[in-house]
Amino acid sequence: MKEKLVVIVGPTAVGKTKTSIELAKAINGEIISGDSMQVYKGLDIGTAKITEEEKEGIPHYLIDIKDPTESFSVAEFQQLARERISEINKRGKIPIIVGGTGLYVRAVTHHYEFSEATKNIGLRNQLQKKADTEGREALYAELLKVDSKRAKEIHPNNVQRVIRALEIYYETGNAPSLQQGNRKNEDESLYQLALVGLTMDRERLYERINDRVDLMVQQGVIEEAKMLFRQDITNSLAAKAIGYKEFFPYLSGESTLEESITLLKRDSRRYAKRQFTWFKNQMDIEWFSMDEASFHKKFTEIRHFVEGKLEISENV
Repeated sequence: MKEKLVVIVGPTAVGKTKTSIELAKAINGEIISGDSMQVYKGLDIGTAKITEEEKEGIPHYLIDIKDPTESFSVAEFQQLARERISEINKRGKIPIIVGGTGLYVRAVTHHYEFSEATKNIGLRNQLQKKADTEGREALYAELLKVDSKRAKEIHPNNVQRVIRALEIYYETGNAPSLQQGNRKNEDESLYQLALVGLTMDRERLYERINDRVDLMVQQGVIEEAKMLFRQDITNSLAAKAIGYKEFFPYLSGESTLEESITLLKRDSRRYAKRQFTWFKNQMDIEWFSMDEASFHKKFTEIRHFVEGKLEISENV
């Protein structure tokens, strides 16, 4: 028998946190964060990390396990998440992965293997120099030539991931899409899986994103950005997250606070669009629109879907 697993995905600000808490209470579940940035300690506001009060006593995993100076890979997430899934199942509870980092989620639910290519610091420095002198577009164009499939999975501005993909190619001689994230039986999950996707009218979602950014500023996200800026770790993986990097020009005196807030709203809306597109194209998800009815009515539909997929009694 395959282990049971629920996954709740969708764009930022669509309501994943509230839905996951209610579902965990309903089906005796525990939650695993599927967000690549919530692993970092001290980065709470900018990553929309769930608060202790919001958890309502539901156990959460893979949150606050790394310092901002540390790296964190999809392969590491895969290992840690699968360990938590087995532990939760063994206790007779239902694991629920909640998050918007698509590749991280799919790496757990399906057959992904990762490249064993060793780190080549010299090559990385050479590629970084090319990005610095010729522009990140030139580096991205190089990846498009050698592996267009992998290139389409990476945002052109994410220089670190572009460099890693090129490093795999030049070190192994094979396209990184065949190595990093190599899929066997890609349509078959390792788990008895209930995949829930939350969606919303785009205009309403964008309004929620803009409101969330305003709230983040009120709550002190700029102080978190200052922490990264003062520690001179603006090139770390954690500092590249949407919610922090937009404030670095302001903190260095290159732009105004208003310009940084406007930039963050724009980047967040674009990220939400990319999230939705990725999940639509990469995973067989049952979608639920969160703006067509009351939350209670929609949640009841979600709960019935999950209970049916996992053969869970409503008396759980």
